[in-house]
Amino acid sequence: MVTGVLIDWGGVLTTGLSDAIAKWIQADRIDGTHYRDVMREMIEHAYRGVDGESTIHALERGELDGPSFERDLAARLLTLDGVPPVAEGLLERMFAGFERVEPMYDMLREVREHGVKTCLLSNSWSNEYPRHEWDGLFDAVVISGEVGMRKPEPRIFRHALDQVGLPGEECVFIDDIEANIVAARTLGMTGIHHRDPDTTITELESLLRLTLRRA
Repeated sequence: MVTGVLIDWGGVLTTGLSDAIAKWIQADRIDGTHYRDVMREMIEHAYRGVDGESTIHALERGELDGPSFERDLAARLLTLDGVPPVAEGLLERMFAGFERVEPMYDMLREVREHGVKTCLLSNSWSNEYPRHEWDGLFDAVVISGEVGMRKPEPRIFRHALDQVGLPGEECVFIDDIEANIVAARTLGMTGIHHRDPDTTITELESLLRLTLRRA
């Protein structure tokens, strides 16, 4: 029986990261090929089992502040003019293209109306969240930089489960990063690898045995 839904924010409750990044690359005239090479190495290190700590680990846990990470990242990147982009405000510009995905918000309202607990579980990049949009959506909010833990570390999933008072076996976790889904499953949770709203909502309806789409 599923009694709880844990869900990511960026790329799940918002439009995809790749779309936001594409808009930023165009606006800031970033060398896209170079950016992808740099970010591929950083993400491999942060999420795919490479040994050792990285700046992304530190940023997501809140051990490294946003301006310091922006300076580090800007120094690795190039614009089409062959110079690094402006570091100040880099993260805000990168994520400015995120847009709210209404069907996912509607789904969460339906889930809660049926008595299922909900928890936002997000890795933060020193970014601002639209908390004013979350009234009545979540029983708990767990932001990595605020709790000093990050996905896919098992301890942040345990913390989130404690916040809603549920065992992993009664919860579904929704995320767009496979490594995070794999980690959640080790704690007994059912994982939904988010790719698009329609598919995710269909999978969740099947698990909860509920209709979650508003007419």
